[in-house]
Amino acid sequence: MALNKNRNTSCVQVSSSVQKAAFSLPIDADLIERLSLYTASAVNPKRYEHSVRTALTASRLCRRYGLDAQSGYFAGIVHDMCKDMDEDALFSLAVLDGHPVSGLEAEKKSLLHGRAAAVLLQKDFGVCNGDVLEAVRCHTFGKAGMGDLAKVLYIADKIEPGRAHSSEAYITQCMNLSLDTLLLAVAEENENYLKNQNKAIASDTFKMIQSLRGEIHGEL
Repeated sequence: MALNKNRNTSCVQVSSSVQKAAFSLPIDADLIERLSLYTASAVNPKRYEHSVRTALTASRLCRRYGLDAQSGYFAGIVHDMCKDMDEDALFSLAVLDGHPVSGLEAEKKSLLHGRAAAVLLQKDFGVCNGDVLEAVRCHTFGKAGMGDLAKVLYIADKIEPGRAHSSEAYITQCMNLSLDTLLLAVAEENENYLKNQNKAIASDTFKMIQSLRGEIHGEL
């Protein structure tokens, strides 16, 4: 399953002012080590452990679905790098991507951490891999029509083995599904959890679920 190559060619995910500040670096072992050290210093130990488990799970899923495992690991290790950032700084960074802030994000600014991380990766670390930036930016809510690496990171974040419901048997069962079927199953599990907690479901998540149901089951 090949990645959409149009996502990899340029810095397309942030505003033009941030693009001018970016310098392109490949996703290689040196960059992974540099960003691993940065993430370890920027978040609390438990969150970093979650990031490592997410990275390993994303790498495993990438190998299963024919994607680049190194990009999957990198996206996993950095996806929460801004999660412990001061909310005002987080908001100021996230809005540089030029996308509107939803009511849910405005109410709970920590939900902007993926968008902020994507901007920071491009602006300060020279990451211009469109697949990685999209995956990091969209991992919180998901998005209809997102690329395969973004699907993998969304899934990995929610099924990594530190999650209470996620055993090795569960992960193995998940990996027997097609990528889109697995994405839908994980998104619906998350939707049910949020409903049970009386928490709002993001519009992007709802649209993604509806889109996947249409594609897989023919539902409107």
